[in-house]
Amino acid sequence: MKDMIEMFVDSIRVSLTTQQRVLMLRDADHTIYLPIWIGSFEAESIVVGLQEIEVSRPQTHDLLVRVILATRSNLKHVELSKIQNETFYSFLVLEQNEEEIRLDCRPSDAISLAIRFKVPIYVNTEVVYRAGIQPEKDVQLGHDTSEVMEGNEYDGSLSVFDDFLQKLDIEEPGEDDDETGGGEPDDPGNPSVQP
Repeated sequence: MKDMIEMFVDSIRVSLTTQQRVLMLRDADHTIYLPIWIGSFEAESIVVGLQEIEVSRPQTHDLLVRVILATRSNLKHVELSKIQNETFYSFLVLEQNEEEIRLDCRPSDAISLAIRFKVPIYVNTEVVYRAGIQPEKDVQLGHDTSEVMEGNEYDGSLSVFDDFLQKLDIEEPGEDDDETGGGEPDDPGNPSVQP
């Protein structure tokens, strides 16, 4: 895909000081990471999808999977297309009757569905350039101020982000759980469907 990099879910981090969740995407070579702040419910849904946990009643993302399949659609991939005012914008890219349909959505929803459908997550190179983090080699680390959510393996590779999380000026979580690069609320606008 032109101007897109495939990225993978690396982990979901929890700040011990603010209890906010940070979804960490990474490239295939582990050379760049993309932190996306998400809400606790969205984080739990992603963990359920990653672990393929069977739930007694369908959660929201499980229901969306059923709706997509019931409408004889197929999720091809998801895209994180831009970052504006520290807010990430993403799309579900569906195919129905050989026609491509693009649905605007939050990154956490896109990623949760990508996990369930086992489809690629593509991120615009400009987004990676603006919001990505490259870990430095041989970084001297202090104390750990974040933890990995239960269910995700932690091999120490993200401990370089402890300093990063410490230095952030993060607002306390409010009622809205936006996916932002730092705290600017989403513009509610009109949800878009692009055929």
